[in-house]
Amino acid sequence: MVGDGINDAPALAAAHVGIAMGSARSELTLQTADAVVVRDDLTTIPTVIAMSRRARRIVVANLIVAVTFIAGLVVWDLAFTLPLPLGVARHEGSTIIVGLNGLRLLRHTAWRRAAGTAHR
Repeated sequence: MVGDGINDAPALAAAHVGIAMGSARSELTLQTADAVVVRDDLTTIPTVIAMSRRARRIVVANLIVAVTFIAGLVVWDLAFTLPLPLGVARHEGSTIIVGLNGLRLLRHTAWRRAAGTAHR
């Protein structure tokens, strides 16, 4: 559901995905909408959808990387002796990798790529 945010807060709340367009005109709209697009331009919605799909893929990839690192550390510790400093370093290293992978969404090229896939 895409609305202008004036009187459609109940519909935005009931929708599976509610998007308020333009500068939100009411506090209730800000609370009920899942996303707020501050421009009054409907052509940005496909780009926002493409970017959200990309964000979901990156989150899933980050979860897989984190679980793989932790599982590897647990297996290593159970099968052999894992020194505490090495375990901490590997765990924190995986956290840094996951964080850096998530930062890919902030690049300007990510938005251009999302805009390109949205218009296909």
